[in-house]
Amino acid sequence: MAELQDNLPSLPGLDEKAAYGDKSAYEKEPSLEKEAALDSERSSSDVYDGEVYEKPVYVNGEPVITTGKDVSHHLVDLRDDGDPPFTFRSIVLGTMFGGLGAALYQIYTFKPIDEGISTVFLLLIIYSFGVFWSTFFPKRSWVENTRYQWLGPTLDFINPGEFRLKEHVISTIVASSASYGSSSVLNFAVQRLYYDTQVRATTAVLATFSTAVFGYGIVGLLRPLTVYPSEMVYWGNLPTVSIFQALHFDTSANSKRVRLFWLAFAGMFIWEIIPSYIFPLLNGFSIFCLASQHAKPSVQDAFTNIFGGADGNEGLGLFSLSFDWQYIGSAYMSLPLIQQVNSWVGLFFCYIAIVAIYYSNTWNSKAFPMLSSSLFSSNGSIYHQSAVFTRPDFHLNHTALSEVGLPALTGSNAWAGLMGSLAIGGLIAHCIFFWGPYVVTSFKHARDKTQPDPHWIALQKYKEAPWWWYVILLLLAFFAGLISVLKGDTTLPVWSYIFALICGAIITPFSTLLYARMGNGIATNQLFKMIAGAINPGRPVANLYFSMWSHDVVSTSIGLAGDLKMGQYLKIPPRALFMTQLWGTIIGAIVNYVIMIAITSSQRDLLLDPNGNNIWSGQTVQSLNSDAITWSLAKQLYGPDGPYFIIPMGIFIGFVATAGHWLVYKRWPYIGPIRVDQVLLPVIYQYAAWLYIGVNSTLTSSIIVGLVSQLWLRRYHPGWYRKYNYILGGALDGGAQVMIFILSFAVFGASGVSRPFPTWAGNPAQGNVDYCNGNGALD
Repeated sequence: MAELQDNLPSLPGLDEKAAYGDKSAYEKEPSLEKEAALDSERSSSDVYDGEVYEKPVYVNGEPVITTGKDVSHHLVDLRDDGDPPFTFRSIVLGTMFGGLGAALYQIYTFKPIDEGISTVFLLLIIYSFGVFWSTFFPKRSWVENTRYQWLGPTLDFINPGEFRLKEHVISTIVASSASYGSSSVLNFAVQRLYYDTQVRATTAVLATFSTAVFGYGIVGLLRPLTVYPSEMVYWGNLPTVSIFQALHFDTSANSKRVRLFWLAFAGMFIWEIIPSYIFPLLNGFSIFCLASQHAKPSVQDAFTNIFGGADGNEGLGLFSLSFDWQYIGSAYMSLPLIQQVNSWVGLFFCYIAIVAIYYSNTWNSKAFPMLSSSLFSSNGSIYHQSAVFTRPDFHLNHTALSEVGLPALTGSNAWAGLMGSLAIGGLIAHCIFFWGPYVVTSFKHARDKTQPDPHWIALQKYKEAPWWWYVILLLLAFFAGLISVLKGDTTLPVWSYIFALICGAIITPFSTLLYARMGNGIATNQLFKMIAGAINPGRPVANLYFSMWSHDVVSTSIGLAGDLKMGQYLKIPPRALFMTQLWGTIIGAIVNYVIMIAITSSQRDLLLDPNGNNIWSGQTVQSLNSDAITWSLAKQLYGPDGPYFIIPMGIFIGFVATAGHWLVYKRWPYIGPIRVDQVLLPVIYQYAAWLYIGVNSTLTSSIIVGLVSQLWLRRYHPGWYRKYNYILGGALDGGAQVMIFILSFAVFGASGVSRPFPTWAGNPAQGNVDYCNGNGALD
């Protein structure tokens, strides 16, 4: 276990002094320094507000950050310069890059791999534009003591001088809030693609506003539990916090970091056109695929299923290497190693399970593609849903159902549903049994106003955003949604709409706890689809909207809670943060909708294709539609006599398994070198079906990036890691994402006209780009 602790990510700040404070605190203790040198794996404990606080271990005289208390005491600086957060410049930059981030997010929802937008990229590009603005835009000082000095106040408003920390944070949070996306927009895409319904503008605006803002209201009320305590870290935000403080607290060291950012950004911007457009074979280079080109058909089919993965739903991509950073991403450069290890365990089982399910013909798997989220008839053809769910309200036609038959899931899709259920049950049990005492303590601190987190204490000099502000948001969101339900094309009863909001509010604290503590959440939307199917049988569109209003409460809350925590670390006045997040959320909803309309109009056929291609894929909307259809047939498909009864039962199995895990932990806290409470069953379950759809050729490269960053660089080159790891990741993400944005409209057809690159060996005209051409790829 000691070795595992040594390997946990410290996520240190970019500036040693800014991140750790004055080193004299431990340099004045020779005994501690000597002990650290002799045995870097030992740690000590102290009392922290009545609780035992295990101090971090020291490696080469530096603390290894493993807990939220370590982050609050050793990583994030308490400094607050009191600079103004709201400026004309901060709002303009935030709005401009919020639009860019929202557009990129929506484009990626129609890609074979669903990637998020890097906040590190957003903050760094905003920083560069902010510095340019402060340097070259007219300033008040230019007209002082001249006949134009009357322009001084106006110029001061436009350019208040140095681009400082808090206006930089405000700009970035506007942009990142806009980049979270909204499932309501995806619902509109499903209706356009599968139900030929053009959602009215009023329904779109009101529903999008409702889903975006209701989650914000919930997270505001849950702040004492999900934001204020030290253990609520949101690990993915630590690179952002570290870079913010390094850029603004140590200006003398900025030049090298900013130069690295722009060099890496430019290099990746140029490189990305090669694997994504000119040489797509580089997204899935597989020796096994290249070697199988002249094998007999049965071998080619098996190799494609196991080793192929460069095209959508092609195969599992085992041992494939990808050189396309848009799909590799920098997530593995920041996720805690304990989370990564649990995910790797899940992925190991994923390879075995999906292959075993397919070749054993479980759930009649061989009648369908091995990987797909589409619905099929029993003969393997695409399910004719429009014959079964008829206009105008798309209710179930029982006569047609008896003629057409029930839809079927692919084996991998059914397995993903089972693992999703296990993960949901495990999530609830893990929060109750393992983290229950923490929840009780957090609410006691909130009641007594004794929250010990030093950053929360430092923030108390600013006026808090009162709880009733968030209640007003909840009411506005509720009535906006109510109007869209009553007047729109949702087919959702009012009572069902209200119940959806209640369900989302109940599940939100569970999901947020896991995400805040481990940097990665569990997809709970399947739970809401189950409930929707039970209370709205035979109504797929109503189920879409039920899961939208319930699940968006959870997903939006997680993103906004992370921003609130970042504001706490960086001492952003809570009331300013409130307005910032609200504005960014509204921008994102508008831009998401516009981009969705453009892509679903220009790429309709590809988005409806179960496989798509290596550029566009409808897997996300296909999955939403498939779940809406199947759960509207819950009694027939998921009932005791249905073929997928095990899927809803998975929630109870996952809960019981995690409860058993907790009992084992109470009896045996360690099993060999492994701490039992660091085995995260919900995470393992989720990753055990991670490869059920999409492009899977990138996984090996992503794991290599994580190992290089979190083990090699962090352990053997900690100085370089501290200063450059996160800036490099953000720059690479940014260069790739901006190029993809340009290519999407210039050559990939988002504007309506596709301009494919000429075919050659690295961009074959037929078959899959990695040359795994089994399963009729050349037909």
